Amino acid sequence: MKLYSYWRSSAAYRVRIALNYKQLEYQQITPNLANGEQQSVDYLATNAQGLVPALAHHGQIIPQSLAIIDYLEQVSPEPALWPKEPLARAQVNAMALAIACDIHPLNNLRVLKYLKAELGQEDAEVNRWYGHWVAQGFAALETWSEKYSGDGLHLFGSAVSVADVCLVPQMYNARRFNLDLQPYPRLCAADEHLRSLPAFAQAAPELQPDAA
Repeated sequence: MKLYSYWRSSAAYRVRIALNYKQLEYQQITPNLANGEQQSVDYLATNAQGLVPALAHHGQIIPQSLAIIDYLEQVSPEPALWPKEPLARAQVNAMALAIACDIHPLNNLRVLKYLKAELGQEDAEVNRWYGHWVAQGFAALETWSEKYSGDGLHLFGSAVSVADVCLVPQMYNARRFNLDLQPYPRLCAADEHLRSLPAFAQAAPELQPDAA
């Protein structure tokens, strides 16, 4: 397996965690997003969206982090990242999607760059934009965690799920932007526990081969 990744991409961070959790070997290819290498002709031929991550396996390319993680679940079912019971699976999916589809896209690097370069927003306004959407999403996750966590160390139940895989990179981003995390004690407790697990620790941005 080859993973097209970037050390600070939270979407790529998710996939690194999933690959590590399932103990799958992979090689990283690291286009530099800060320098725009994801928009090169060569990379666009690999992933037409010009985004990371993308996974190359058996001669095929899979884009989009949650599609990749779902694929990994199919080809390597254990340890599982989704519960088997349908309602539990849907609840885990809801939390993962709240991060991957509602929080993350609004504070993705390309969105923040557009706010600055194209719409002329200053850093303070961009940071307000970031904080607003993260706070809305984290408030919901905090409530859901109180309802669904079985041990206070995971978003759902008492085992790692795809919701946890999405949480840790988003918490990393929130700390980067100095977001106040005190209103989210359950998220902080889960994040601290999860980052202590080898699969999560080894996926940390600062440990990646292209870390600046």
